[in-house]
Amino acid sequence: MTEGPLIVQSDRTVLLEVAHKSASDARHELAVFAELERAPEHIHTYRITRLGLWNARAAGHTADEILATLERYSKFAVPATVSIDITETMNRYGRLTIERDAEGNLLLTGTDPAVLAEVAKSKKTSELVSARPDGKYDVVPWARGQLKQELLKLGWPAEDKAGFRDGAPFDIDLKTDGWSLRHYQEKAVDNFLAGGSGVVVLPCGAGKTLVGAATMARTNTDTLILVTNTVSARQWRDELLARTSLTAEDVGEYSGQTKEIKPVTIATYQILTAKRGGEFAHLSLLDAKDWGLVIYDEVHLLPAPVFKLTAELQARRRLGLTATLVREDGRESDVFSLIGPKRFDAPWKEIEAEGFISPAVCKEIRIDLPQDERLRYAAASDADRYRMAASSPQKMSVVKRLIADHPDDQILVIGQYLDQLAELGAALDVPEITGATPVDERERLFGAFRAGEIRVLVVSKVANFSVDLPEASVAIQVSGAFGSRQEEAQRLGRILRPKKSGRTATFYTLVARDTIDQDYAANRQRFLTEQGYAYEIVDAHTL
Repeated sequence: MTEGPLIVQSDRTVLLEVAHKSASDARHELAVFAELERAPEHIHTYRITRLGLWNARAAGHTADEILATLERYSKFAVPATVSIDITETMNRYGRLTIERDAEGNLLLTGTDPAVLAEVAKSKKTSELVSARPDGKYDVVPWARGQLKQELLKLGWPAEDKAGFRDGAPFDIDLKTDGWSLRHYQEKAVDNFLAGGSGVVVLPCGAGKTLVGAATMARTNTDTLILVTNTVSARQWRDELLARTSLTAEDVGEYSGQTKEIKPVTIATYQILTAKRGGEFAHLSLLDAKDWGLVIYDEVHLLPAPVFKLTAELQARRRLGLTATLVREDGRESDVFSLIGPKRFDAPWKEIEAEGFISPAVCKEIRIDLPQDERLRYAAASDADRYRMAASSPQKMSVVKRLIADHPDDQILVIGQYLDQLAELGAALDVPEITGATPVDERERLFGAFRAGEIRVLVVSKVANFSVDLPEASVAIQVSGAFGSRQEEAQRLGRILRPKKSGRTATFYTLVARDTIDQDYAANRQRFLTEQGYAYEIVDAHTL
């Protein structure tokens, strides 16, 4: 027993004393296997979940390592029930295996015949497997993904060792003149290839695209890259052309505007989920080439319909890239089953300490609504209250003051509601970018911002994802997608690219006091706290 910052409780919650001198180190190690649930001022609450433990196990961590972490930082003895539960939960991973026999048929095997028999008789899995005389089970050829989903629900995550198609060969080399992969990028690629499929978690600005490019150079095969939107597709294309031996003739864009299929094809999630006559209209893309690698950019945003498509791609290597595994629809288990478990996760503050992403200061600015607004808010329906509080006109003057306080910074003003953004753009006399902005105009404005020709941009959620704005050093968030932690990660990520000036980034969130706006902000902040960022609360009157 030590005087550490943690209290481990028998319900698998872990309390962290924020002011303790070892709190930062403990938080860093907890993030490997526990999820932050609540983050008030003094005591943060984490929960140890089965999925978190299985992700840790897949990433190479052992039960002994996790128990050693808890024992090292705990004030009191770790409850024996928790120790046993952690060990037994992690030991479940890999007890079942999906592999192939000599003829290439899919098999479900296991180290425990009783467990094999149990899962084979389950209602949801019995139609996917059939017993063999040797005690193993044949798997229906099309059911590799669905079987993994069902086994995870039963509490027996299978390790997929069935291998992957090599895909059509296509030589891809990295251009390393003047740069090289960072050590954590190399480790991420190594871990992914050792597992064959899975997710790499890296902060925005830490070079996830380069992890994708390096993986392509190691696999040398036709590659399908799925991205969030057309702007992201073009940034991937530009980065691949700059960093690899690929030429413009090798890389195709498959989007609402362009339908090119080439050895490396970059497609949007939107086009894959587009329907015509009630059917997915572009499923042929999945078989248009013998893809040896499928990359899912921003995998935490993978639309639910694409999970079904992903289940049909189990024979191909699948790499998910993301800044956070949090999904607002709760489908983290589907990412685990169908894309693969977490293979690599680099804590944000660790990469910041090495100088690979910019240090950041996070501040919540609390704003008081005037009496007439308070009365309208009180009388509004529950459905209208968040929009009313988040779009309060009182935020306008605060945005102007913050911009004036940063005369030498490039600034993004980020929001959710288009009418609010239009008012801000007009009042500040700066350009705005929303979903309605044509792609070519978006690229022109982003280019002008990168070049320093535009100092302030007002942007909607279209700028949340895969937009590279390296010199942006201040973000002012006026409204968001309710309490979305994944959105908080993306928006902070817009300003974390290392700055030529070396300056610290500043992330402001404007919040209407004593409203649902404040409640949602508290939930979003859980992500920042989980990554080790202090979140200072400032009264707007003191600015």
